[in-house]
Amino acid sequence: MDKNVLVLAYLGDSIYETYIRLYLIEKGICKVKELQEKSIKYVSAKAQSSFLKQIIDNNMLNIDELDIVTKARNHKNNHKPKNTDIITYKHATALEALIGYLYYKNDYEKIKQIMDYITGGKIC
Repeated sequence: MDKNVLVLAYLGDSIYETYIRLYLIEKGICKVKELQEKSIKYVSAKAQSSFLKQIIDNNMLNIDELDIVTKARNHKNNHKPKNTDIITYKHATALEALIGYLYYKNDYEKIKQIMDYITGGKIC
């Protein structure tokens, strides 16, 4: 994989958020304001950082996936996050890069496995 991890994170961010939105809609939430409020539980840097830690702690990733996470987490970046510390932000970016990497590889089953774990439910 020769893609820049920040490019993978850019892609992964959109895929991740789409899965979360779909999950919340499938739960029957119909009001946009409520969808937005509930999505924060999943899409904030703090939440994404926590999910990444759980995924790693539960040995859900293979060596190549862990390599992407490590590269994204350690990537030098001049961005200053607004609402969180730099470590939390880097971990959130690493989760997004992982999702982007899996999508780029067409590994939709692994994305689904991770997203089902994160949401605690099945996503179509």
